[in-house]
Amino acid sequence: MASTIPLPIVSVPSEHKDLFASINTFVHAYMSSSGHDNSHDYHHILRVLSNANLIFEAEQKANPDAVYDTCALFLAALLHDVGDYKYAKPGEDVENQVSILLLERGASTELALKVQTIVKHVGYTNESKNPQSVIDVLARYPELAIVQDADRLDAIGAVGVARCFTFGGARKQGEPMAVAIEHFEEKLVKLPEMMKTQTGRMMAEERKSVLVEFAKQFEAEAKLSFSFAD
Repeated sequence: MASTIPLPIVSVPSEHKDLFASINTFVHAYMSSSGHDNSHDYHHILRVLSNANLIFEAEQKANPDAVYDTCALFLAALLHDVGDYKYAKPGEDVENQVSILLLERGASTELALKVQTIVKHVGYTNESKNPQSVIDVLARYPELAIVQDADRLDAIGAVGVARCFTFGGARKQGEPMAVAIEHFEEKLVKLPEMMKTQTGRMMAEERKSVLVEFAKQFEAEAKLSFSFAD
């Protein structure tokens, strides 16, 4: 039976459209499972895919000679949260899950390993621990820059604020809402300086201002008008 999941229209080569459609259907089911809260769901994937499309088009316009493998680019955008350690399910082979999935659906070994490598180097934690690994992969696969920037853009701005509070409500029950504001300073405001594309940097700076202003307003409204007795 044909899938009823709407298929995003992006610049995937015609010979890979069936693969892209199959992966889109899988990711919809995977990200819609009960283990994923609304901060990391299929709508997040669609926003990242959209960001990647925007960045790709802008970068191509600015640098017409730049060459990107759009199949790997958009597959990695779809799959970037599959096997995320925060949501890993028991028994999942998170190290090879992406490549196995692609091979099962007819991808070549080269494409499957390329997409898996990109996906494994998107995350903030990975880059913080081993920045050289990201530099090395970027030299081989420039598509990583776009996918990484696209994902990080969804962590800042108005959407980033909403996702931060959603994640806190799902994973930090019993703690005050202010833990979300603390996360702004710990990680989110640092993301613009980690962007790899010119387009990503411009978009990130605009979204960072939303974080900064929101934090100021939150702190002003949350400030108590009284002190406490000893």
